[in-house]
Amino acid sequence: MEIRQVYAKQGLQWILSGFYLFKKAPFPWFIVCFTFMIIALVMSMIPILGKFIFTLVSPVFLAGLMQGCKALEQGEPLEIPHLFSAFKENPAPLIAIGGFYLIGQILIIGLVILIGGSQMTDMMLYGKRVDESELMGVMSSFLTSSLIMLTLSIPLMMATWFAPLLVVFHNLPSVVAMKRSFYACLRNIIPFQVYGITLVILTIICLMPYGVGLVILIPVLFASIYVSYKDIFLGEPLRFKNNELKNDYQKANWADTENQTTNTQNKDELEETVQCAHCKRTIQRNEAITEQGKFYCNEEHRELHQIDSKPDSN
Repeated sequence: MEIRQVYAKQGLQWILSGFYLFKKAPFPWFIVCFTFMIIALVMSMIPILGKFIFTLVSPVFLAGLMQGCKALEQGEPLEIPHLFSAFKENPAPLIAIGGFYLIGQILIIGLVILIGGSQMTDMMLYGKRVDESELMGVMSSFLTSSLIMLTLSIPLMMATWFAPLLVVFHNLPSVVAMKRSFYACLRNIIPFQVYGITLVILTIICLMPYGVGLVILIPVLFASIYVSYKDIFLGEPLRFKNNELKNDYQKANWADTENQTTNTQNKDELEETVQCAHCKRTIQRNEAITEQGKFYCNEEHRELHQIDSKPDSN
């Protein structure tokens, strides 16, 4: 399994493709994400242990969502059971990933409290007021602690970003999956910077109208994780199942004896490789979408190519 290094623009493309995957089934996405948020809310109400337990099992839920993305890409419906599907297989490595993340967060928070001192801790947790003479020292400690927390949290997030997908799709051990996830993020640090900046801007925009935009942004975020995994580890874009091609094969099985030779020739032609008119990738002809003599690797690229070619037609 090769870890590819992609162009910086792919960081934006992951979000666009994630939105396209969301657009395929917006209502099921809303139901699944709403269920996930309800579970998170209920577990957070459990004193102390609730947040710890949710952190442990969150990779299992994420793996189930990624299986739902794969099912949606293959023409199957996205359903609530996908959210729990990873619990039925082998959840132990996924829970181990959650455990590593939980331990890392505890160590980071402990280090932040140690550096910030008791005054900053009392001010943050209990709202204790600080004298003006001590305020500058507390704010300096707070800034230093925040920078340290951010610096240490980013590598931890990099190690767990793709890990659930590598476990559920490639059956890798949790430690190996985290190492490969970290290396994949490190190798594609520039696309992820574009990705992160775009998400921050979109989050600010979505929060403006009373947070209504998050109804779309949250599913798009989950879908973009699946898209980025396919791009970096599989080297392929979204490829939705071509039902028309499947029907053609079914009809060919019922063809008359006189047409068998013609059908064999057509099948050989479908197995040829062609080039996507938008991204220039080489793909199997039987997997391509054809329109006006041009081939596309997915429906999204067909639409984007049409948009790009409109000024030329004028």
